[in-house]
Amino acid sequence: MLDGKGFYRGSSVLLSGTAGTGKSSLSAAFVDAACGRGERCLYFAFEESTSQILRNMRSIGIDLAPHVKKELLQFHVARPTHYGLEMHLVTMYDLIKEHNPDIVVLDPITDFFAVGNNAEVKATITRLIDFLKTRQITGFFTSYTSEEDGADQSIVGISSLIDAWISLRNLEINGERHRGLFILKSRGMPHSHQIRSYQLTDDGIKIGALDQAGRRSEQNAA
Repeated sequence: MLDGKGFYRGSSVLLSGTAGTGKSSLSAAFVDAACGRGERCLYFAFEESTSQILRNMRSIGIDLAPHVKKELLQFHVARPTHYGLEMHLVTMYDLIKEHNPDIVVLDPITDFFAVGNNAEVKATITRLIDFLKTRQITGFFTSYTSEEDGADQSIVGISSLIDAWISLRNLEINGERHRGLFILKSRGMPHSHQIRSYQLTDDGIKIGALDQAGRRSEQNAA
């Protein structure tokens, strides 16, 4: 879907979607692939503990524990409401400098709206993205979208800062629930305009194309 090449190093990538669409699962798959290449990842989790993330990802065939053991993957878990936005930003700066990662994940950034308004959150994310870009670190951000908020209004304010935006959503086809994925934008590269159906299975993420009858052409997600 990204011309077979993936994202540019140092890009800012946004993954938005409604509840249950698999945002954290795709984040874990992104991290797993990076660590498999020997790259270092720093994962900021704002809703689940490290043990919960490791357990939940094992259920879909993604085992992150070996990467943690090799110190390729570091988790930092904190509730956004424990600190103000400035303290969160300072903490992230310090940990990024300490661990020197190739990839930084924030899951989800929409939790910051509990401690700041739209302008304050945009300013915080802007500063973080600028910091990551100066160090050629890829930023991978997830964003929660309500079922009614089809335009992702809570995150539209920072969309201009994002190099690639992937949207996840729930689809109903022939009376069945499917998860759908499509690329809203990806700067500087050709990308697919198709909506793809995908499944979270005990053997990883399976992704394929939807045809008009709702059938899927399935293949393993890279």
